[in-house]
Amino acid sequence: MAEAQGFEALQGLSSNPEVAPAEPKLDKFGRAYATGKRKNAIAKVWIKPGKGQITINGRDQEVYFARPVLRMMIAQPFQVTDREGQFDVIVSVQGSGLSGQAGAVRHGISKALTYFEPGLRPVLKPHGFLTRDSRVVERKKYGKAKARRSFQFSKR
Repeated sequence: MAEAQGFEALQGLSSNPEVAPAEPKLDKFGRAYATGKRKNAIAKVWIKPGKGQITINGRDQEVYFARPVLRMMIAQPFQVTDREGQFDVIVSVQGSGLSGQAGAVRHGISKALTYFEPGLRPVLKPHGFLTRDSRVVERKKYGKAKARRSFQFSKR
């Protein structure tokens, strides 16, 4: 009987009180900062209200990501949240190749948007922009040519 009373007491504690809305996490310059990761790429992202200028490693996005697919990838968080042209983005990204870097920038922009406007989290989460893509290159194993490929077999 004592266990039942304890359980009921715990149930009373778990009733969800009114959760205060999350406050924006901004630095003294009014910018939101976040890091995004993909493969071996790490992107440090700062966003602030502006005209939609995206600067990556000191260069414009058209210069750094020449392939339109990569530029489309980093613009997706703004398109989903209807915030295109409202934020200036400054990115420092290192490691991996261009595709991994674009994924890291997208992840960082998405996280920074949620820090700037916490109300955007329910919009970005279903699209998977806030989830760190954990897929990385599988390591090479000994006795194999690559991670899974065997050496060529010769009958004679």
